[in-house]
Amino acid sequence: MDFKFTRENLDKINDAIKRYPDKQAAVMHALWIAQAQNGWISNEVMQEIAKVLEINPEDVLGVVTFYTMYHQEPVGKYHLQVCTNVSCMLRGAYDIYETVKKSLGIENMQVTADKKFSLEEVECMGSCGSAPMIAVNEDYYENLTVEKIEEILKSLTLTLSKEEGV
Repeated sequence: MDFKFTRENLDKINDAIKRYPDKQAAVMHALWIAQAQNGWISNEVMQEIAKVLEINPEDVLGVVTFYTMYHQEPVGKYHLQVCTNVSCMLRGAYDIYETVKKSLGIENMQVTADKKFSLEEVECMGSCGSAPMIAVNEDYYENLTVEKIEEILKSLTLTLSKEEGV
């Protein structure tokens, strides 16, 4: 599978490059755009970014593997990241995590059979003062309880049903 940026996304990357003293500095921006286009960061995506930025593919891989916001495997339409670091853990994160696992019928780093949900247990997401929390794609949900997470999951399921006309 070959990956190529759309013309629009390549223009966005080139605009980002202009803001930095060298092209490599735009690697995170390029990765974010690539992930939005492709859904995840495959080896082909990393090769294309390296080519566009004129850097080594290993440098792109280093960024991808350092940051949890870049997905190296396909994720569901709704990617749920449950923080289980200390603050969240002390305030019930494992109850939240177990509720999500049971409701979706998947384990950490798995995607539901219908590709609608994926689950990832993550370290600190910087929301310690409002723990426990999860991120659903780019949206944070904080000060959670088991009841609140059940409501969130129900809402996401209803949204999917409406989109599918069910």
